[in-house]
Amino acid sequence: MAISASKMINCNRRTLSPPTLSCSKLQNHSKSTILGFSSLFQHSHLSYSPISISPFASPVPKAASSVVEVDDYKKSFDSTPTTTTSSWPEFARNVSGEWDGHGADFSIEGKPIELPESVVPEAYREWEVKVFDWQTQCPTLVETEDFTGAYKLMKLLPTVGCEADAATRYSIDERNIGGSDNRVAAFGYHSNGCYVALWPMEDGLLELEHCLIDPQNKESRVRIIQVFLVDNRRMVLQNIQVFREHWYGPFRNGEQLGGCAMKDSAFASTDAMKSSEVVGVWQGSSSVASFQGSNDFQELVKGNNQKTSIRDEDSLILLPKQLWCSVSAREEDETCCEVGWLLDRGCAITSRCIFSKEANLKEIAVSSESLAVEDA
Repeated sequence: MAISASKMINCNRRTLSPPTLSCSKLQNHSKSTILGFSSLFQHSHLSYSPISISPFASPVPKAASSVVEVDDYKKSFDSTPTTTTSSWPEFARNVSGEWDGHGADFSIEGKPIELPESVVPEAYREWEVKVFDWQTQCPTLVETEDFTGAYKLMKLLPTVGCEADAATRYSIDERNIGGSDNRVAAFGYHSNGCYVALWPMEDGLLELEHCLIDPQNKESRVRIIQVFLVDNRRMVLQNIQVFREHWYGPFRNGEQLGGCAMKDSAFASTDAMKSSEVVGVWQGSSSVASFQGSNDFQELVKGNNQKTSIRDEDSLILLPKQLWCSVSAREEDETCCEVGWLLDRGCAITSRCIFSKEANLKEIAVSSESLAVEDA
């Protein structure tokens, strides 16, 4: 039997006072997974060898098609800034604040991974209830002037019922972007609050974090992290972390728990999406950042051309809540790491990273896509 780690009661968002803290005032905590590697990533490119993947089936033939109309989903990607930093203040406004939700780990087959027994309440163990989800907080603050930012991912110990209001923090993972405390190897951002970050970790691990904002509701987002092991100059997918979050209020450095006022519930044990909803030919517009130059801190800028993607079932890892991810081979020994969020039937937003055969990051693209349909 699977059950939420906490039973949440929805209520209206509380009104909080404006943020008064700067990124530099985010508190340090001993239980953090931000580690060294700063000297390794002072240069513009990573030097890992190509990702290790299994062969996949031949692409689905492209059909004569017409594109499903999804103008509403494309609006948040249609602005083209005049400079590489023109939309940073807007990005800062859209990404900063208190983000509360739930998070879970998944295997490379898309199966949810149970929380350690040591953190599960005794009542759940007695009832043989399996717990997969952490309740999480993610206070985030991005400065509008000096192009720096930080967030803290806080995991709360599972509780029974509405004891969530008195939840205890289990761990705090602090991430810094830009400035003297920078820990990100590459960062691409969009004015609507979407971003992609590449994080070097301990023991040869590398985390590729994709953050996607719902264009219909900018107080709702998902973060999908693909975790790779760097072993003998090869990268092997280890697991996937998924966080579903809602904006709870302005930044307050995690001082106040969302508790029973949280807007969503645990999700890891719910059904995964169906492959039939993803497989096929997709078309749409993309906002792109190139990382072949010297700057690994880039704005995602709208491209001029419509792009076509062909997705086959063999390369997909299907996840709950209409989410998916994949790792696949491309021409010239390139590797594509992708995540997607199906917002409505035939309408999705995706984040895609392309690595060269030397595993240097070449491109990040965040796209609004629609499923192409065959002409009658």
